[in-house]
Amino acid sequence: MVRKIVLLFLFFPALLQAEAFLISSIPLPKTYVMNLDPYPCDEECLKEELQNNKIFSFLAHANDIQLESKELQEAKNIYIAVFNLGSSNISYGLKFALLLPYKKIGKYATTVTNTVFTYLMTRNDSFEMKSFTINSEEREDIDKALQEIESEGFGYIIAPMTIKGAKNLISLDPQANVFFPTIHKNDVETSASNIYFGAIDYKAQSQVLLKNASPTLVIFYDRSPIGRKLTAIEEELFLHPDFQDDTQTQEYETMPQEESQPQKKVIKFSIASRTTNLENQLKDNDKLNDSTVFLNTPLVKSGMILSQLTLYDINTTNTLSTQINYDPLIFSITQYDDRKNMIIANSITKTNKVFTHSNALLGNDIRYDWINYATTVGMDYFFSKITNLPREYDIDMIENQLYYPIELVQPGIARFVRFEPAVVTNEEE
Repeated sequence: MVRKIVLLFLFFPALLQAEAFLISSIPLPKTYVMNLDPYPCDEECLKEELQNNKIFSFLAHANDIQLESKELQEAKNIYIAVFNLGSSNISYGLKFALLLPYKKIGKYATTVTNTVFTYLMTRNDSFEMKSFTINSEEREDIDKALQEIESEGFGYIIAPMTIKGAKNLISLDPQANVFFPTIHKNDVETSASNIYFGAIDYKAQSQVLLKNASPTLVIFYDRSPIGRKLTAIEEELFLHPDFQDDTQTQEYETMPQEESQPQKKVIKFSIASRTTNLENQLKDNDKLNDSTVFLNTPLVKSGMILSQLTLYDINTTNTLSTQINYDPLIFSITQYDDRKNMIIANSITKTNKVFTHSNALLGNDIRYDWINYATTVGMDYFFSKITNLPREYDIDMIENQLYYPIELVQPGIARFVRFEPAVVTNEEE
């Protein structure tokens, strides 16, 4: 029996790559682990079994005692989910539909599906899940899929869509509860009580980051919609007369009142996707010295910019970026000297080891990928709404929008570390 379980587990990733699938309403077969050991096993014994990879012995003994160790309880929950162990006798009638515009969202059609599947498997309750693929985000295609979803009795929909698709879906006035992990409520106009949003707030992240900016802000951005949108937001925030960043307050508060503060200015560089050399923008450009650089570019392009800022001896104060560059890949594509003054805003601050590890076992990332993370938090909200059980993620849902805490981190030598701003005092040494 162990051999069959392992083969099935190894086959999971291949199953999850299918473009669309239906989890049957017939409950999945349960696996039961019997404890045939006549000797008791306390928590120290359980730790030894885990360390020796005696997973089924661990599970057999863990079922017989109340675990006080949080670490052991998390391990137990993960393996219960992975091996679909029989432990739940309650069925809440969980039915989730996924509305997937494959051509628009690319890989996220697969990863969001995997995220939803993993969440439901980890909760260890019977469920029905079905994906509905649409060729486009035009109103007609969405309407056809929506009618099919609601006719089959799905009351909850996960819809990773673009703004256009979200607006078209909302205009159809769906009866089901809909969660958009990719959309922020500020990007659409709706007051519908059954429409929920999970995207992070780039404007809020930019506002926090800009408090650490010097008077000259240099923005590098690509020509994607998100690159242009972020640049417009940051320029407006930075130049607004009511905006004052902490750095300026600390640096100039001891100056005599008759001395004026430096005037703010913004310098923007649009970087084409094929651009690999920034000599024309950076070489002998003294205007960039003592500036703050804001990167609204994908990670690989950001790495190129960071290295060339060093190459052309641009003496910047610091480098800022939103969630788009919160990725561990940054440690392998950049040198520490190039990134040591970089500050990144991160909204993936609330973690759950069980869901994180369960996703990782199936090749899915919710630790750094914010869309997959938002999908998990949204699923958790819906699960609590259906079952009345406590939520695993204590993230505020305010007027149908998830509001994530924001922390500032720096890519250190080998990991992200919390950003600690320098303390400036007015006292003379």
